[in-house]
Amino acid sequence: MRPQWRAQPGKWDIQRRRWLPLWQRVSAPQLFVASFAILIVLGTLGLRWLPGLYTGRRLDWLDAVFTSTSAICVTGLVVVDTATYFTTAGQAFILLLIQLGGLGMLSFASVIIVALGRRLSLRQEALYSPSMEAAPHVDTRRLAFDVVVFTLTIEAVGACLLYLLWIPRFGWLGAIWPAVFQSVSAFCNAGFSTFSDSLTGFQTSPVTLFVTMSLIVAGGLGFLTMEEVYLRYRAGQTKRIFRVSLHSKIVLVTTAALLLGGWVAFGLFEWEGTLRDLPIAHRIVNALFMSVTPRTAGFNTIDYAQTTESTSFLTILLMMIGGSPGSTAGGIKTTTFALIALLAWSRLRGYAATRFGSRSLPEETTDRAIGLYAIAFGLVTAGIFILTATERGSAPTGHFLAWMFEAVSAFNTVGLSMGVTADLSAAGRMTTILLMFFGRVGPLTLAAALTTRRPGERGFRYAYEDVVVG
Repeated sequence: MRPQWRAQPGKWDIQRRRWLPLWQRVSAPQLFVASFAILIVLGTLGLRWLPGLYTGRRLDWLDAVFTSTSAICVTGLVVVDTATYFTTAGQAFILLLIQLGGLGMLSFASVIIVALGRRLSLRQEALYSPSMEAAPHVDTRRLAFDVVVFTLTIEAVGACLLYLLWIPRFGWLGAIWPAVFQSVSAFCNAGFSTFSDSLTGFQTSPVTLFVTMSLIVAGGLGFLTMEEVYLRYRAGQTKRIFRVSLHSKIVLVTTAALLLGGWVAFGLFEWEGTLRDLPIAHRIVNALFMSVTPRTAGFNTIDYAQTTESTSFLTILLMMIGGSPGSTAGGIKTTTFALIALLAWSRLRGYAATRFGSRSLPEETTDRAIGLYAIAFGLVTAGIFILTATERGSAPTGHFLAWMFEAVSAFNTVGLSMGVTADLSAAGRMTTILLMFFGRVGPLTLAAALTTRRPGERGFRYAYEDVVVG
């Protein structure tokens, strides 16, 4: 007689899976989410227990969790002044958290495995699967290694440039640490700074702003796009043909359009506002910086509590879009924004499929973009509602826009603020912590990590029944 388990396909697999060690039962999304949660816990413990991190009293538990989450999620919202509250050792510890959070602990693990000549595990390859689908000609092992190479190289170049620029201001030794910290924080789109006023003191230093902007844009492009740009350059040197993927084309076009559009708009909105005291050339440069920094960088050269409502709302829109997939930036990502816009345009033109250039995009991809936008919109809306309910009457600016700005900045890991972060209540800080975490790991990844699907359930559906829309 046959064993009973053979008559029920999938049951034996479920039972066998239950006996596996926990680390073998974890899916790729769960592993990704868990890596950030573990880093936040370790960062919190370090901020509470490591000696020599503070110039005065150490952070309490809630503020330690907030600071650790903000650093790991490369957000930049702070409840204390990083420049004065922490010693150099404390700033170095925060910078370590930023670096680990910007790349992700799994990226470091992957590059170590590749360096040792071993293969990536199936779960590690699953984390790179979107890159493999969008650009199958890019080798996963090479990409895992180049992620760290690109990061360390770009950060080193940025640190050297900033060091040379800041020697006259801080001296030969005094310029070293600010340059290193600023470079890493800018590339990781973290927004933390060793200056109490962020970059407001460099309003009239256009070269410093250009270097910082270059680091921010490079960190926000995404490692797959950087890899393809690098391979395209090498192919041009050897006269070979290399086709850049549709993904990277959309990333580059959308990034350029958003930067240029924001540059013009911010210049118009703030020309006679927060920029009015600057010479014309510096107004132009600072307007461009205002277009770059909402892409989840978090640095500021102006006081956002003094900007016009048009500027604040445009900043919120740019913060919501954020950077590109596979980058250190947050937001719903440039490709999600572009796909929704292309879908709307294609429907208006009467096309059956979403088009870009001479290519049609899979319906599954556009559905995923719409789903991501819907979940992100819901989470941000919930965050705004909670902040307006728990922080009533405490906003220095005295209006709803400050809390909307704060919630969007937290979820999209930007770090810009209208000056309300330090005044958050315990409930407000917990809400902001959750928004930063959800925004960093990504709504779809979080949903996949929390979802348990039984074998054979993926292809199952109920009968269709229509509803009236509109």
